[in-house]
Parts: sequence; C-alpha cells; structure tokens
Amino acid sequence: MPMPHRTFAQVAKRRLTGKDGRERIREVRALLEELPDYRNGPYADLRKWLISEIEGTRVKSGAVHRDSVAVRREGAAQVALVGPPNVGKSSLLQALSEIQIKTGDYPFTTLRPVPALTRIGGVLVQLVEIPGLIAGASEDRGGGRALLGVLRSVDAIVYCCRANGDPAELEAVRREIDLAGIEKPGVLVATRADDADPASVAQLTRAFPDLDVLPVSILDEASLEAFREAVWRLTGLLRVRLRSNGAVDPEPVALRPGATVADVADSVHHDLGASFSGALVWGPSARFDGQRVGRDHPVSDGDVVEIVR
Repeated sequence: MPMPHRTFAQVAKRRLTGKDGRERIREVRALLEELPDYRNGPYADLRKWLISEIEGTRVKSGAVHRDSVAVRREGAAQVALVGPPNVGKSSLLQALSEIQIKTGDYPFTTLRPVPALTRIGGVLVQLVEIPGLIAGASEDRGGGRALLGVLRSVDAIVYCCRANGDPAELEAVRREIDLAGIEKPGVLVATRADDADPASVAQLTRAFPDLDVLPVSILDEASLEAFREAVWRLTGLLRVRLRSNGAVDPEPVALRPGATVADVADSVHHDLGASFSGALVWGPSARFDGQRVGRDHPVSDGDVVEIVR
C-alpha cells in the first residue's frame, strides 16, 4: 500500500529542508526511487515536481561548474553523445563499453559528463555522454553553459533522440548548440529503435535533413556495429596497420587525414621517421600489393605498411 500522496509530499519537503547542491539532488533521486510509478494523477504530479527540483537545484546552486566538468581526453578521438533528457544515452554508452552507469526512466539520471572508451576497428575512441540539455542551456539554464563548454573541445557529436520521440525536443537542443556557436560533424542516432516503427524513423529523417539518421537498439548487435562505423566516419581518422617480418600488427595506428608514410614511421618512433628510406604498402592506396613507395606517399584507411629501414 503506497503512502498517501499528501503524506508523501510532506515527507519529501521535510527531507529536502536544509539541503542544497549535490546533497539535495541525491535526496531528490532517492525520493524518486520511492515514489509509486503512476503515470497519471497526484503521484505523477509529485514526480514532475521532484524532477523540476533537480533542474532548479542545478541552476540555483551551480551544481555543475565549468572546472568540475572538464573531461580528460583519451583514445584517438573524443565524440559526444548529446540530446534531451531520458533518450537512452546512458544505455547506449553502457552497451558500447565496459562502464556501469545508473539508468532510469526519468530525466536527469546522469548529472555529469560520463566518458568511456569503445574499440572501433581496433582503435580506442572516447565517447562522452553529456547530461540532457534543455531550452536555455546557452544561457546556463540547467548548468548548460558548462556542458556546452565540454562540446567545444570534442571532435564530433552524436545527436540522440528516441526513434518514436518528438523531434521538437532535439530541435531545442540543437538550437542551444547553435546559439553557443558550436559547429562539429554530427550524426543522428534514433535510439530504442526496437520499440519504433519505420514511420517514426522517417519522421526524424524529414525533421533533420542535414543529418544522417541511424536507427539503433542496444538489443541488436548489428545496429551497434553500424553505430561504431558511423562514429569512425565522423572522426575522419585513418586506420593503418604495421607489417614486420611478414606479420601484421592487429592493433592499427590512428592517423589524421592527409597522413603519409612518413607519419606512419614517426608514429612508431621519431628516429625511425627521420631515417627510414621508404615503405611497402598493401591496401587501398597501393596500385598493387607490396608496392614500394617513398616517404611522401599518402596512406588510406585500411592500408598495411611495412617500413623499409
């Protein structure tokens, strides 16, 4: 038998009295866990009130500060997962990495950027989940200014929206990013695609004609693999494997577009990069397997290179 809603409201107010900042947010989240999961009526109103308390506390107390949300870069590239609250960003990040994240069916489950590494074609790429952005983020509503600051340094953005969600929610997020003057390569991921029909995905495609739309379900490994490849294309990086004594290293080297054989050699060791005489190349950039090339030969994604000393 659940606690009467009026009693619950009184208890909640008492428990929040005198608490602010992160302590208040923790208490609100605990109350949300205890609240009966009714979608309508007074308990639903209580849930909306508690969720608004999280947002209001973040704004009022500055619970998220610019210095406190700096994300140390790891891996070959840094890609942000961005979208409105409660669209499945945490579940997606958890499915793509070994990190354990608290997930829930209410907004603001994640309050700080969460970085995690995922391996794409042998290369580690850092994904960073950005807490749900809301209208007014560029004016620091919901601590948005600090979160947008994180986006300024990433290499690309994956916009996340529920496959059967309202495109207007993501439009509001993109508007805040535009107002902040942030321009990054991006793709749109339609999350929870297993719960949606093709018409919903088509609606997103029409709403965002400037973005490729990729349906993804954490229950479908093929869609997760397609997600990884889409992220890799966003980075613009090249994967080159090294060959030595007939054996090919399974771990590729990640290089920027326009890289040459000299850059491959330099990635092994600076002395080698300064002294090698040429290379043998297999793959897309070679006219034939094992082609002998010079230092300035441009490499392509998927090449295998053997440095000639």
